[in-house]
Amino acid sequence: MDKNKHIIVISEDALVYEDLEELRRLPNFSKIMEKAAFVDRMRSVYPTITYPNHASMRTGVRCGRHGIVNNETPILTQARTPWFWMNDALKAPDIFDAAKAAGYTTAAVFWPTTGRHPHIDWLVDEYWPMNENQTTLECFAESGSSPEVIDKVIRPNMHLVDGMHRVHPHCDAFVHACACSIIREFKPNLLLVHPANIDEYRHETGVFSAKVSHGLHEIDLWLGEVLKAIKDAGIEQDTDLFIVSDHGQLNITRSVALNALLADKGLLTVNAEGQVTDYVAIAKSAGMSAQIYVKDQKDLGRVHAVLEQMREDGLYGFERVFTAEEARREEGLYGDFSFVVETDGYTSFSNAFTRPFVRRVDNSDYKFGRATHGYHPDKGPQPTLMACGPHIRAGARVDRRSVIDEAPTYARILGVEMPEAEGKAIEEILRVEEN
Repeated sequence: MDKNKHIIVISEDALVYEDLEELRRLPNFSKIMEKAAFVDRMRSVYPTITYPNHASMRTGVRCGRHGIVNNETPILTQARTPWFWMNDALKAPDIFDAAKAAGYTTAAVFWPTTGRHPHIDWLVDEYWPMNENQTTLECFAESGSSPEVIDKVIRPNMHLVDGMHRVHPHCDAFVHACACSIIREFKPNLLLVHPANIDEYRHETGVFSAKVSHGLHEIDLWLGEVLKAIKDAGIEQDTDLFIVSDHGQLNITRSVALNALLADKGLLTVNAEGQVTDYVAIAKSAGMSAQIYVKDQKDLGRVHAVLEQMREDGLYGFERVFTAEEARREEGLYGDFSFVVETDGYTSFSNAFTRPFVRRVDNSDYKFGRATHGYHPDKGPQPTLMACGPHIRAGARVDRRSVIDEAPTYARILGVEMPEAEGKAIEEILRVEEN
């Protein structure tokens, strides 16, 4: 173990390869890009949504193995359900476990599903008040922030976010400020950070827009703050910096209520108040895909036939029906669901149980914006990766790898093992001495 090794990972949610051209013109990204290694396009895991992919990015395994198959918890008969928040939802060991076991110090700011992680020393979890009586500080404490982190990291930066919990760019300013405080105060060996304003702007205005361009300028300013914090901490020569992303987005034109359609097909029963009273099959949206749960396995053939007929009709927004076996074999995606339906490329899905079947896009939910994600990972603009630092080969370029290769790459630099990972270290971009 080398205590002088430091890895900082910033996951710019929904950043894509096509953004690199503009980033090269910005003052702080240009500094690191001139000495960086790149993987142009990183293949997401399926579904291409935030929580499953960030779980894969830190475990090196796909969704079936780590168990985070959706952004939302699978409470099937509720249209809106909580997201996965705490680390105990994860079924696979991660890079924090490996680093801590080797004696390294660890930190995370807003990295999804890290709440109450026992092996993160300095944690600010992506977790917000669950009711009107809970304060922001109370919920950070509940999700694993230590008194030291609350006093030295969260309190000094609370003015950026209190009362504006999920509003961008205020939330992202808070995330970066907390990361900078952690770097200066604690100098962790491993720090993972997750801002999301690029993702939010794409949902709101489309994949490429003036507001997204403005967002790229914002993340350049915040990157400058992180670079300054690294320098202030005296670890500039010992830090490997990774800028990564979890998924791209596609523009959409409509949202389809699959559950209302299943009710119309006699597979779901809804009362006059719009509540589900029983079901043969029920859909859980993952944005531009949906997971179909079948209550009784004897009905699998019937449900499959209905879904395939809907696909052939070409009216309902999906171009493929994955069986459970196909999703597992092809994408490592498995759980309690029996089918996955994949978008036609311009349709997103809601969890709504009642008509109208088709709804216009709006910004009430990530699934219904002008652009969104959740589709098959070979579609659309792809996430990207850039890295620079003492263990990185400046100028190295790789065309394509997977997000499950990211954690093994960090492990390789730190000289720790992740034996359960499916992914492999991206050796082409590394300059690592044998440990």
